[in-house]
Amino acid sequence: MPPIKFVLLVLLILSLHSHSLSPQHPAINPLLHRLDSLRPTSSVQESAAKGLLQRLIPTHSHSFEFTIISKDVCGGSSCFIIENYDGPRGNGPEMLIKGTTGVEIASGLHWYLKYKCNAHVSWDKTGGIQVASVPNPGHLPRLYSKRILIRRPVPWNYYQNVVTSSYSYVWWGWERWEREIDWMALQGVNLPLAFTGQEAIWLKVFKRFNISKEDLDDYFGGPAFLAWARMGNLHAWGGPLSRNWLSDQLILQKQILSRMLKLGMTPVLPSFSGNVPSALRKIYPGANITRLDDWNTVDGDTRWCCTYLLNPSDPLFIKIGEAFIRQQTEEYGEITNIYNCDTFNENTPPTSEPEYISSLGAAVYKAMSKGNKNAVWLMQGWLFSSDSEFWKPPQMKALLHSVPFGKMIVLDLFADVKPIWNTSAQLYGTPYIWCMLHNFGGNIEMYGTLDSISSGPVDARVSENSTMVGVGMCMEGIEHNPVVYELMSEMAFRDEKVDVQKWLKSYARRRYMKQNDKVDAAWEILYHTVYNCTDGVADHNTDFIVKLPDWDPSSSPHGTDTYMISTEPYETKRRFLFEDNSSDLPKAHLWYSTKEVIKALRLFLEAGDGLFGSLTYRYDMVDLTRQVLSKLANKVYMEAATAFAKKDIESLRRFSEKFLELIKDIDVLLASDDNFLLGTWLDSAKKLARNSGERKQYEWNARTQVTMWYDSKGVNQSKLHDYANKFWSGLLEDYYLPRATLYFDELLKSLEDEKKLEIQKWRREWIMMSHKWQQSSSEVYPVKAEGDALAISRHLLSKYFT
Repeated sequence: MPPIKFVLLVLLILSLHSHSLSPQHPAINPLLHRLDSLRPTSSVQESAAKGLLQRLIPTHSHSFEFTIISKDVCGGSSCFIIENYDGPRGNGPEMLIKGTTGVEIASGLHWYLKYKCNAHVSWDKTGGIQVASVPNPGHLPRLYSKRILIRRPVPWNYYQNVVTSSYSYVWWGWERWEREIDWMALQGVNLPLAFTGQEAIWLKVFKRFNISKEDLDDYFGGPAFLAWARMGNLHAWGGPLSRNWLSDQLILQKQILSRMLKLGMTPVLPSFSGNVPSALRKIYPGANITRLDDWNTVDGDTRWCCTYLLNPSDPLFIKIGEAFIRQQTEEYGEITNIYNCDTFNENTPPTSEPEYISSLGAAVYKAMSKGNKNAVWLMQGWLFSSDSEFWKPPQMKALLHSVPFGKMIVLDLFADVKPIWNTSAQLYGTPYIWCMLHNFGGNIEMYGTLDSISSGPVDARVSENSTMVGVGMCMEGIEHNPVVYELMSEMAFRDEKVDVQKWLKSYARRRYMKQNDKVDAAWEILYHTVYNCTDGVADHNTDFIVKLPDWDPSSSPHGTDTYMISTEPYETKRRFLFEDNSSDLPKAHLWYSTKEVIKALRLFLEAGDGLFGSLTYRYDMVDLTRQVLSKLANKVYMEAATAFAKKDIESLRRFSEKFLELIKDIDVLLASDDNFLLGTWLDSAKKLARNSGERKQYEWNARTQVTMWYDSKGVNQSKLHDYANKFWSGLLEDYYLPRATLYFDELLKSLEDEKKLEIQKWRREWIMMSHKWQQSSSEVYPVKAEGDALAISRHLLSKYFT
């Protein structure tokens, strides 16, 4: 072939290859270009990545060289490149990592450490960072190939839920936030929510509208309930917020944003949703302000329910929304074009008329764009799942098409279980992010949908007329199930489906720093059971120890045989929100064979002598033992209920004693690992306090959120009781155990006295006891583990399953 023709052929192939790899996102390409222009200089991002390396493995701070590169090098996509460093040898760099941003560099570093050095990065509370497998400086493994090039198949990796700030981050200071931002960067997160400190901004904004700090005391919720005050679900509950809290959180937010920006992330800031203080009605009597319906209070208590919504069509809405955006820009600078707003989150519009809904959406966006002409509205798509009866196609289209094309991005929040993209013609043309919701309330339970995670984002991206522009993790709470979050994070860089079984073997080797056949066999079982839920049930984490049914077994119209329960999965339809009203019988979610998971635990413990030095192994072992015992407790509870229905006093006594014994034993188990302690949650709350009043308030917030959550009265438990339940040592012994003891005492007394069960008496006594515990601050719970976790787990396996 003549040379000129050969050159032209090569150029044609390269052109086609480049075109096939270039991002096809016409709706958001202008936004991506603008966001690129807002990032700091290459040297700033490189320096931030070096700082992360220094914190992660300080012994290797000179082993890597980092360089920011243009997207043009990667065919127009964001990417990272890993290469052998071919410069002078010695104490200098061994590996060269290039990336289009600081986040890409960090992602490349993580990829190299994982797949070349068998290192593992986990949250501290799930075992922490394992880098002992990384060879000493001067001996890092070199690449066999010229380089590793990994492109993002979609532009964004989104992170957080609007309630994660309350369930997980509420008591964090900068030290913990710094570690989280490092974790985010290593996992490739480049689009994080940044909600901290916004109440200080609102204080300044509302002052311009003649609303005082005292007026806002009835508007803001307490620290552990801010997420729901922000959404207009409640007001004042757990408050007021002190000026110390307001100023400290604003300072913290500026630290958070500074680090995110230096790493090249695009923070998502809050915007105005229409939720306003009641004082605004008096100052602007002509404003179109509606009082919303009750949201989960016991009896519609107006002290904290029924908030006020300023209609987006009112001119005042635009003024307040614009002022809030501008105040954030004044405080933080021009750092983003993306703003979150969820006006209709669990708040149904007053009418389903598409024209009205369209006008509301247009007004919400107008308020943003007046404050920032380049604003883009990021909206959680949870409303389309939680209120699907209201949000039919005409209503969805009206909202999604109420803003200019490319000015709205939807989080398909529940795509791992109940995707919206495939039933709504790709959100009717609106760009969306495929998200994993996974966790409700920050509960502790081993649960996952690994097959869905490993294939769902790929299926969505390659589908016909796809409008997918990212992947995301939108859990309500973090620091659990690390395997789920590591795989989900990788999907930001995977353009093909993952072979989960093969991936898990690599994961286990990295996580425990050595390969073990028994652990591999255990993980294969866990993959097909615990971590492959396919029943579509949303309200998992309902084990009876931590969510004791508020149920009167004497009132059931069913026969006694109805109370029998199997250890195998059952089919049931469940609501996607807080309660299941389909049956008067309590049901704990079970989607797998408990016999198989007991087998996995046995294998896990058999590997213990060789792995117990690993903190990650100990965490997983304790969590798996807890999982097995909690499911056994569900069975024992139902056996006790069956005995009550049959008026079998001796069986009721035997099963109730076994249930209580399980609570005590699980508490001892959890006490043997630092990551399952109530004390650390309460201690972190108290450490943020500046004085005794704040200390008492913050501890009450911390205790209340994980127990009753919301108001209770007389014989009426909070509608959200145990929603944020936790398997924590201390909480089992001092909260869940007394509750269950009271309950079973009443059942036994009813049979012994041959009288009707006094369920109301139990409720009254329990609520009084709960209030006392929430308000107590005299008991100081341990913040360090006690006991030999492996020995305890082995003993409990033998005790209950021999």
